[in-house]
Amino acid sequence: MNILFVCLGNICRSPAAECIFKHKAHKAGLAVTVDSAGTSAWHAGEKADRRMQQTAKNRGYELTSISRPVTSSDFDKFDYLIAMDDHNYDDLRQKAGNAAQMDKVLRMRDFFSDKLYDHVPDPYYGGDQGFETVINLLEDASDNLIKFIQKQ
Repeated sequence: MNILFVCLGNICRSPAAECIFKHKAHKAGLAVTVDSAGTSAWHAGEKADRRMQQTAKNRGYELTSISRPVTSSDFDKFDYLIAMDDHNYDDLRQKAGNAAQMDKVLRMRDFFSDKLYDHVPDPYYGGDQGFETVINLLEDASDNLIKFIQKQ
């Protein structure tokens, strides 16, 4: 199973999702390849936002990915491309080359236990609590995504 997590710039939400999911999948004994990318190339080649790195580190995660944009080959390589919000979801579906590729695009919110949020909010312009919220949502959704994959 190959999973790509996607947000806008690939420096906050999707690298955190990649790291958290990879960690939880490994603990669950799930054989997966995990990566992250952005719908834009604004931060290509950069490490994750330092605030996201610190928040993740405080929770025991080390973000090591380097930002990159989504490519057309990602739709062939990955079984699922999981968007952090509706804007990313729409962008991914527009980038898809056909209906089968569109079907691979999912929303992270589909795996939330608590439906208080309808997306993973972008913490970039907010305070520290926004980064904490992102980690909370991604930990929860990752657990449920693992259950989903195990049923496949």
